[in-house]
Amino acid sequence: MTTTATSRGDLMEKSAKQREFLLLSRGKWDADKPAEEIQKAIDEFYVWYEQLLAEGKFKPGHRLSTEGKLVSGFGVTDGPFTETKEVIGGYWFIVAESLEEAAAIAARSPCLACGLSYEIRPLELERATAWRVTNETPLRST
Repeated sequence: MTTTATSRGDLMEKSAKQREFLLLSRGKWDADKPAEEIQKAIDEFYVWYEQLLAEGKFKPGHRLSTEGKLVSGFGVTDGPFTETKEVIGGYWFIVAESLEEAAAIAARSPCLACGLSYEIRPLELERATAWRVTNETPLRST
């Protein structure tokens, strides 16, 4: 099959619209779910994940270990703090045209039925600067 200039341009335009979104897996499994049901959701997740990888809608990520350190200007402490509600169990990358499309892809995950939730965030490709409002910019009273 021969690719014409028009179809190449269409492909380039389509890929230019694609953005990457970080998917953070949050929470813990429902305590009242039997292990068999949770394992079924995990097995279905990996089938779903592999399919999305093959379609180019996901990029690899990983589960996170239960050990870690918190590093700040105050020093280094043991962490993460798994007793809090903010447990992050893993991360992956979704490839989509919009935040809405990325959220719709994540909403089909089998693990959501067993207690996990996902936070989806667009990747910020620009370098940090003190002259633009970002996630790290403190709120200032006016």
